Amino acid sequence: MPIQLTSAALDRVRQFLAADPAARGLRFGVKRTGCSGWGYEVELAREARDGDSVSEQDGVRIYVDATSQPLVDGTTIDFVRKGLNHEFVFANPSAAAECGCGESFTTDADRAA
Repeated sequence: MPIQLTSAALDRVRQFLAADPAARGLRFGVKRTGCSGWGYEVELAREARDGDSVSEQDGVRIYVDATSQPLVDGTTIDFVRKGLNHEFVFANPSAAAECGCGESFTTDADRAA
């Protein structure tokens, strides 16, 4: 399943892309970090990398590396306001548990290891 962006997330990503003409789209993935094991990484994509999965939603390209793909497949990314802060939040069907702040997650495979 592809990564989905809500309308708020699409609008925010488009703002970032408009401010940086060299960017080709959104890069979304994970790295080992945080109290739950996997932390999300969101940045502007400057190039396609070997092994990237590239999808497109309403004109916005989303790049996901091969290692991250099975861990974030089907994730919905939203952009929300929480008090004075604005942030991306993630609804990831692969996440079996998340840390309290929602910045990192673990999967059933991580729990079994």
